[in-house]
Amino acid sequence: MKVFVTGGSGFLGGRLIEVLAERGVEVHALARSPRSEDRVISRGAVQAVRGDLADRAALVAGLQGCDAVYHCAAYVDDSGDFDEAWAVNVEGTRAVLESAVEADVRTFIHVSTEAVLVGGDPIVRADERRTLPERPLGLYPTTKGAAEAVVRSAEGIRAVIVRPRFIWGAGDTTLLPRLEDAARSGQWAWIDRGQYATSTCHVDNVVEGMLCAAERGEHGEVYFLTDGEPVEFRAFIERMAATRHLTLGERSLPGWAAWMLASGLDGLRAMGLRGLPPLTRTAVKLIGEEVTVDDSRARAELGYRPPVTVDQGLEAMRA
Repeated sequence: MKVFVTGGSGFLGGRLIEVLAERGVEVHALARSPRSEDRVISRGAVQAVRGDLADRAALVAGLQGCDAVYHCAAYVDDSGDFDEAWAVNVEGTRAVLESAVEADVRTFIHVSTEAVLVGGDPIVRADERRTLPERPLGLYPTTKGAAEAVVRSAEGIRAVIVRPRFIWGAGDTTLLPRLEDAARSGQWAWIDRGQYATSTCHVDNVVEGMLCAAERGEHGEVYFLTDGEPVEFRAFIERMAATRHLTLGERSLPGWAAWMLASGLDGLRAMGLRGLPPLTRTAVKLIGEEVTVDDSRARAELGYRPPVTVDQGLEAMRA
């Protein structure tokens, strides 16, 4: 078995490489810098393919002889540049997908997100029958939703989409560092006291879902992935913070105030101002109210069974 991984120097992609290597899979990983090359090799990749998502020649060459490609690379900064996000999330996905078809790869696994639903009704017990909003809210939902459309329209390859909600775990390079920075600088505040439900998905459970999708997923179909039953957002975040001996305090904003503040900041960004706090309307929708999704389809059709419980994942972070 030989596979190709994008985003291998990141949190999810790096863990995927480790798991694949442990199972004896030959992993080739895209690396756009010497630092990224070192990281994917240290995780267990047999070869680092130098290039980026726009380098079709490097992609086609690196994909030769591969059985599957796992596309984890993404632009996740919702307060960043729209053109850059589109180039990575949409055109980058298109480039990897078309290169995989050219290289005669059989399977393409695309990592998406529940955020593609932001802009429609509240995301409460949502499943795969829920249609994407006509006007998605924010550059991340917009570009990731457009990327899904590219994947679903693919021909000549079995392309499958997974949507994990709230990826977390030991080695997290995104959520946990931001949480630490906010807590240590005194900038953390809950929204509506954080007392609402959220779905989560430990990084090892995401990897398991991806492997199940590669084995049994249907072309053009979407599968949500979670840890299981929802948890209270505040209780979960406080337990995660405790693994780093952080105290988050009681300060809280009403939901309407957080929304107004984020709307104002989004407006200033639209005027070209930079260096603003990262709060966006998209973020308020994703972490300031209930977001729960149903992974029953992945369990029934893919045989997905998350191997790590919330308690086990938090204990690993503590250790």
